[in-house]
Amino acid sequence: MPETGTIPTAVGELVLRTVRPATDLDLLAGWMNDPDTDRWWALAGPPRTTAEHLAAQLDGDGRSRPALALLDTVPTGYFELYRADLDPLAAHYPARPHDLGVHLLLAPATRGRGLAAPLLDAIATRLLEREPRCTRVLAEPDVRNTPSVRAFARAGFDRVADLDLPDKRAALMVRRRADTTADT
Repeated sequence: MPETGTIPTAVGELVLRTVRPATDLDLLAGWMNDPDTDRWWALAGPPRTTAEHLAAQLDGDGRSRPALALLDTVPTGYFELYRADLDPLAAHYPARPHDLGVHLLLAPATRGRGLAAPLLDAIATRLLEREPRCTRVLAEPDVRNTPSVRAFARAGFDRVADLDLPDKRAALMVRRRADTTADT
């Protein structure tokens, strides 16, 4: 998974850095216990619940990277950047080699400020720049999570299908590299 470094956006300087459980766990567990977050992430509970979720990625095979988003040095969100073509998601759509995926959680205090779309746009652009073999960045928010679906659309992702996944009905959102064809 390519590192993203500092990313200039229309809303400030974005840094995505790999989560550090020793310093980030309490913050992330607090966000996961927000009722609106829990509705989509289902990780409410003691910090151990969040720690186990993070450990599965941090100690895994490198296919997924949990990242803390800092906007102008302020913790603003949590992203998971992952190899969609190597994820169980690939069994539910016509996967291509090197497809990348993104999951988004905005900090409760930052929601409703129009940050999601510019952050997603900047991250997708950076991922496509840094990984030349990748032709698409994907997302699969729950179809009922209309703010998330709208944010991905405003960030240049197209809703190409609705998928029946084991835990949700998902909107398959695809952001293509500018020089690729428009097929799914």
